Amino acid sequence: MRRARADLRLTFAVLAVGVTSFGLLQSLVLPILPTVQHHFGCTQNTVTWVLTAYLLSATVATPIVGRVGDMFGKDRVLFATLLVLAIGCIAAALSPTIGWLIAARGVQGVGGGVLPLTFGIIRDEFPPARVAGAIGAMAGLLAFGGGLGAVLAGPIVAMLDFRWLFWLSLAVLIPAAVAVRSVVSPSPVRWPGHIDRVSAVLVASGLISVLVAISQGPSWGWASTACLVLDVVAMILLAGWVANELHSRDPLIDMRMLSLPTVATTNAAALLFGVGQFAIVGFLPEFVQAPRRAGYGFASSLTESCLFLLPQTMGMFAFGLLSGRVTARLGAKATMLIGTATGIVPYVLFAEFGHAKWQIYLASGFMGISFGLAISGMATIIVAAVPPSQTGVASGMSANVRTLGGCVGSAVLSSMVAGGLRVGEVPTATAWRAGFWFLAISAAGAFVAAAVVPAHRFGADGGQRNGRSPGLVPTSGADISAGWSSA
Repeated sequence: MRRARADLRLTFAVLAVGVTSFGLLQSLVLPILPTVQHHFGCTQNTVTWVLTAYLLSATVATPIVGRVGDMFGKDRVLFATLLVLAIGCIAAALSPTIGWLIAARGVQGVGGGVLPLTFGIIRDEFPPARVAGAIGAMAGLLAFGGGLGAVLAGPIVAMLDFRWLFWLSLAVLIPAAVAVRSVVSPSPVRWPGHIDRVSAVLVASGLISVLVAISQGPSWGWASTACLVLDVVAMILLAGWVANELHSRDPLIDMRMLSLPTVATTNAAALLFGVGQFAIVGFLPEFVQAPRRAGYGFASSLTESCLFLLPQTMGMFAFGLLSGRVTARLGAKATMLIGTATGIVPYVLFAEFGHAKWQIYLASGFMGISFGLAISGMATIIVAAVPPSQTGVASGMSANVRTLGGCVGSAVLSSMVAGGLRVGEVPTATAWRAGFWFLAISAAGAFVAAAVVPAHRFGADGGQRNGRSPGLVPTSGADISAGWSSA
């Protein structure tokens, strides 16, 4: 039985705090990796594992946690996931060595399960006509949290210390976990089964091999023995995972679900879109911190360089919440198309302009619009296209695909911009221009992939009119409420 409107608003607010907190932890460390490196006296290759460990853990945990939530109760698993995130924050804040910090970031990566669990709770609890707006807004808040983390990192570190990034995150996570336990109702929808351990090990090992090869490619060399071996191992493990899933009575991830045209094309768009989304947040501060003698950059401080991401953050917040209204009027596919098309603009601006601060701020604003609309549209389409039993794992895999794209984008951009430079040297303006054009081409590819996503109309009961997929989320029509107000 559906809950009262006031209860739904409170549930939405609690879930929003949890999702935004996870988004913060995704990006907090990106601008301050050089600070962490200096503090612990480690190499650049070592400090990158502060990010890599988090990505590895999140990639592995996201689909598994989503599946566990479908089986045992999304509310309980979300509460436990937020507690694990809090423990990771405490460990990171107290870390005496770089190895300790890397391990703590690995623990925090388990928080990747927050997103599929949240989407699943919304799908279970909210009336079908309100699900699309709520999911779109939540996806926008995740992106907003990521942008906000990158903006706040510089000022916090300048005034306090990098450890305060984790203490402040903890101050939000603990109340969020308590609120989830108190406010979110027990899951009315559960799907009995078990976790296929063989599949879990195969997919985890395969994804770890892929991500390590991608993230370490710039430092090890793309043609190095280590990278090539990891690539081969990843292909073998992932092929074994697919074969096992196809023959499993209770697959971790239904291969037929992933092969649905709507899911496959949306994930292709997410992969290409993620290339620029994550790379630009990590590299833009470096670009603006460069001395003017390099022919670009503004010799910005850490704090100022993070503020260049403020228009992006505000754009993600505003358009993430507005995405529900856009979806109501135009449909989820159109929302994704507008977002991916807008995403081409900032990279072109960076490549061909970017000589004045206002141009960087303008491009950053376009990024925010793009991220807020595209990510919300993708999330809505994925949840709509799969049966309720696959909500958690499908949305988790979609988030993973975007993260994988981000790893590829960051690694390739690193190779293009700083490949072969000696310590202390500054990348050339030509290298940056080539890197930004690479991101623009990837964004254009995301738009093309989004354009071929099958367009479906959804009835008021949430079922697809063509009957192929029992989705619950309307992606078009006046039923869909907008963003935050939909709760």
